[in-house]
Amino acid sequence: MAKQKIFDTAIQPETAVLVGIILPDSSEEKEREYLEELAFLVDTAGGIVKEVFTQKLNHPDRATFVGTGKLDEIKAYVKAEEIDIVVFDDELSPSQLRNIERELNVKILDRSNLILDIFARRAKSAQAKTQVELAQLQYLLPRLTRMWTHLERQRGGIGMRGPGESQIESDRRMILNKIALLKERLKSIDRQAETQRKNRGQLIRVALVGYTNVGKSTIMNLISKSDVFAENKLFATLDTTVRKVVIDNLPFLLSDTVGFIRKLPHHLVECFKSTLDEVREADVLLHVVDISHPSFEDHIRAVNETLKELGALDKPTITVFNKIDAYPGEMEDFRNSWMAKHNSPAVFISATDKINVEEFRKLLYDTVVNMHTERYPYDNLLY
Repeated sequence: MAKQKIFDTAIQPETAVLVGIILPDSSEEKEREYLEELAFLVDTAGGIVKEVFTQKLNHPDRATFVGTGKLDEIKAYVKAEEIDIVVFDDELSPSQLRNIERELNVKILDRSNLILDIFARRAKSAQAKTQVELAQLQYLLPRLTRMWTHLERQRGGIGMRGPGESQIESDRRMILNKIALLKERLKSIDRQAETQRKNRGQLIRVALVGYTNVGKSTIMNLISKSDVFAENKLFATLDTTVRKVVIDNLPFLLSDTVGFIRKLPHHLVECFKSTLDEVREADVLLHVVDISHPSFEDHIRAVNETLKELGALDKPTITVFNKIDAYPGEMEDFRNSWMAKHNSPAVFISATDKINVEEFRKLLYDTVVNMHTERYPYDNLLY
């Protein structure tokens, strides 16, 4: 009897190489951190990183981002290893994207495009889906020529120039009309969300903020006893989740928001500002920090910069230093450090191991009840 052949029909993950440059105002260590984060983004998107290329430059090459010698090195590796994607750590201009794609002849992504791909996978609500689509179209608009020159190259180009140009203009008008439509849709969704927020009554609003993948959703589940999606991936939470929480008969609203990230392009921040309305309208912020991460101080700065851009940096804030079970140093030394004291009031917990959770609950309770008493002094509720 002939042996039956077995075929693997599973979709194989795409392989990728990463490319970054080290500028005079940066360092090899800093670029390595950025590229480790980029690798985590690729992993979150479902890819596998095979190699990393870096180059020291005074400024990015206007034509190909990296120098021609480095690009030849990348090209040889991509061809030899049959790599599917090359991902650049910074946003590429339309001309750089076109030139690099022509030279390497594989899919080229930059950090913005990669983040948008992850956002598209994570979006669940109408608001998040609309925001992602708007950001994708705004990213695509200046890059239409790249797409059409690629199409002309496939068809030989002769006789295609006129139709190609008219098609580009037609697509540009279509995208501009779609962008206008999405902006109007977002305004309508925002108005509905604002009405919902106004109908929540006299409750103090608490918002979880922090770098992506620091444990905000785990803390949300811990405090609210809800079941918010949480996993060890970047941007696991994209849609804002709001829960009513009661601690010792004190009700308040707790919201979980999208995580922040370094080198997040400005247009992405703009598109997701309405998602972060819960942050702007919150009475108290819980700034969650992954203390086990070697770059947690940079993460704090990145979050504070985004909060400043949102006009929310001066709100009352409790710093929640999370993952103390994985902190590599002496915890008592950190508690007495300038960083801990500068970010007080602070609490030190492990959400997964439930360490110091009661201390956290008490600090949160005291903060909310004091604010509630000050705002609603004639409230009949007894706490």
